Amino acid sequence: MGSYSLEENLKPKVQWLKELGMKDVQVAKTITTFPALLGYSLEGNLKPKVQTLCEHDFTKNQIVRVLSAFPALLGLSSNRWAHRLSVLQASGVLKNHSSCSFMGLTDATFAAR
Repeated sequence: MGSYSLEENLKPKVQWLKELGMKDVQVAKTITTFPALLGYSLEGNLKPKVQTLCEHDFTKNQIVRVLSAFPALLGLSSNRWAHRLSVLQASGVLKNHSSCSFMGLTDATFAAR
């Protein structure tokens, strides 16, 4: 893992993940699985992505479950999030909110499904 400032990067991200409802073990797994999130802006990147999930009727528990299972989703562009969530919602696949593994697929694989 690269060098991240404890005060500027680690603590705010850990606090935010806990505020979402993650338990300590989920926070640790999320950060160790996808350490790049420590370099992302809370206000400009991470919070808007969670807001996008809220706009697609995800509950806090569902958001925690999705992000702890697939933390690399936080690395996808906001445009990819919006497009894929809209496609999944329009096709009815998003109803049970368990289809977020589709979010990490390549564009070609996603289009093929």
